[in-house]
Amino acid sequence: MQELYSETNTAIAGSQEVSKVLRNTYTLLAMTIAFSAGTSVLAMALNVPYLGLWMLLPYFGLLYAVEKTKNSAMGIVFVFALTGWLGFTIGPILNAYLANVGAEPILTALGGTALIFFGLSGYTLVTRKDFSFMTGFIMTGILVAFVAGIANMFLNMSGLGLAVSCMFAFLSSLMIMWQTSQIIHGGERNYISAAVTLYVSLYNIFLSLLSILGNDD
Repeated sequence: MQELYSETNTAIAGSQEVSKVLRNTYTLLAMTIAFSAGTSVLAMALNVPYLGLWMLLPYFGLLYAVEKTKNSAMGIVFVFALTGWLGFTIGPILNAYLANVGAEPILTALGGTALIFFGLSGYTLVTRKDFSFMTGFIMTGILVAFVAGIANMFLNMSGLGLAVSCMFAFLSSLMIMWQTSQIIHGGERNYISAAVTLYVSLYNIFLSLLSILGNDD
């Protein structure tokens, strides 16, 4: 009887911890999305030029800083610095789309990104499936897609660019399910890391959908 009581208390405590991590993750995610939207508008207003590969240097530096400080208050600061920077890099891209094809692809990509996030997160939360088995596939796939994307910046092949966009959209969608599953099943207890993973996934999905929708070749 005592063992049953102890197991029940452990299960309740675990459930409360999961709820806390989910709540903090989604709160931080919403705040960073709003902040990055602001930095994106700022970049558009300043008519900042497209940064290309140069945007990766601050990105990786800030990502490293987030990882090193994720268990302290400074982690929050670096999360906003990272997501603000990523939002800033979107500004020139949005200006280019507005000038060439209008706002429709942007609005459609935003709607599609939101639909994918809420649909996949909701599915994972309701079914409580464990997607940890996808870890190796996702990480390997993202590495391949990243290398292919870098190569295409020099090759400038529309077919390869479309393939890379599709790969990132697919793999980032899997990442949303994977990260949500990690929280539910105890594999992730740091809401800063979880929020950054989900934000980067949404960033990749949005840009991928924008590239696909704006492809007029």
